[in-house]
Amino acid sequence: MDCNLTSISLCPMLPMTSNVLKRSSLTWMAHSSTRICYRKIPKNLHYPRRSKLPPDFGVNLFLKKPQTDSVQDHSDDLIEEEEEEEQIEENNGEIVWESEEIEAITSLFRGRIPQKPGKLGRERPLPLPVPYKLRPLGLPNSKNHVNKQVSLRRASISSQIYKNPSFLIGLAREVKRLSPDQDVSVVLDNCSRYLHKGSLSLTIRELGHLGLPERALQTFCWVQKQPRLFPDDRVLASAVEVLARNRDLKVPFNLEKFTNLASRGVIEAMVKGLIRGGSLKLAWKLISVAKDGKRMLDPTVYAKIILELGKNPDKHVLAEALLDELAEREDLNLSQQDCTGVMKVCIKLGRFEAVESLFNWFRQSGHEPSVVMYTTLIHSRYSESKYREALAVVWEMEGSDCLFDLTAYRVVMKLFVALNDLQRAARYFSKLKEAGLSPTYDIYRNLITLYMVSGRLAKCKEMWKEAEMAGFKFSKEMAAGLLQLQRETRLVGTNTEETDITILV
Repeated sequence: MDCNLTSISLCPMLPMTSNVLKRSSLTWMAHSSTRICYRKIPKNLHYPRRSKLPPDFGVNLFLKKPQTDSVQDHSDDLIEEEEEEEQIEENNGEIVWESEEIEAITSLFRGRIPQKPGKLGRERPLPLPVPYKLRPLGLPNSKNHVNKQVSLRRASISSQIYKNPSFLIGLAREVKRLSPDQDVSVVLDNCSRYLHKGSLSLTIRELGHLGLPERALQTFCWVQKQPRLFPDDRVLASAVEVLARNRDLKVPFNLEKFTNLASRGVIEAMVKGLIRGGSLKLAWKLISVAKDGKRMLDPTVYAKIILELGKNPDKHVLAEALLDELAEREDLNLSQQDCTGVMKVCIKLGRFEAVESLFNWFRQSGHEPSVVMYTTLIHSRYSESKYREALAVVWEMEGSDCLFDLTAYRVVMKLFVALNDLQRAARYFSKLKEAGLSPTYDIYRNLITLYMVSGRLAKCKEMWKEAEMAGFKFSKEMAAGLLQLQRETRLVGTNTEETDITILV
């Protein structure tokens, strides 16, 4: 009925009396007043329709945005309540879950909700020290060292001593103590169970150093009878090197067949033994045969034979041939000592460009030149009469904080004599004494020569006396040059005195 009255009141086209209008207006006011009273006390506060959801522990509540207003507007509450009531009425009084609530519930079964990352580069604070976990003062031992010691203790005796140098060298000394009638098997049979392949190579080399090539050959023959230790190229190479060094090796007549059958290590050992034994011609022939058979030997073998051939002027031709072969090699792996030795031989042969190339290769390979290599390069440029370039190497040595030795001072003094540089020569002579080195005969001679050329007689006499006190005696030519300097200084002195007298008169 209320609905009809309201519809009639809202339609102005229909005729109605004043009483009807008054009833409809009063009814509408009564209805509106009841709704206002209902909103003041929300029904859901007195009778909650459902239990509240538990908090989601997967979500960090601290990351939520704080609410700016502590008390929401009353109008917003009324709007939300009306919407809830309408939804309940539409669903015939049944509770309907919203999409946000459903998503919150399903997230509990999915796992942790991904959060926004904070500061990615933040540093976590160190944990507080626990009293029973604090280490004592001092650095702890490295783990590898401890494990190594433990592994050595647990290892068997054979694995501990089969490559122990002190044990293997001790075997050679025990063999040396044997009487000439006893065989090496007396010593080796007792320790055969501890040996592996290649163990006795060090023993054989030590027997060669002790001057016992016969015992080295007996040891090799004993190894041949042990099927567990032979065949082994390391033991064979050591025996060949010892016998070739002592010239007890029977060289095969057909070297081509030998180089084709033997391994690279055995050929190199034979060449090294022949070089140490002085059989340079045979060693050079063996290298040539190996090259013809396309057997590439190690560059250190070439360096050693070039160094020995360079000492004999009659064999410089063979050294030049090997030097050309070494220059063609791309896989150079020379040590600093071998490289310096080859550079010295190149200076004797007049191959100064080879000296420069070897020095540049050594530096480009990532190594630092030593004082010996620097001195060799200065001597090479001095021999080539490139004095200014040699002086640049001296400055490079000083810039790299390379300490000069006595040989370096000798070469540098020769360079200063060639440059006629007395000031630098005197300065380096004082440096030599400050370093605690004793000047040699050629250093004194070069410095006295510079003083004589510059006409400083007093310095010449001082250095002469110092050299004689050191035990050096100069040649007659040096003494004649000093006397000539004394006469010239006297003549110059008398001429100056006469001119002074004439001016006074």
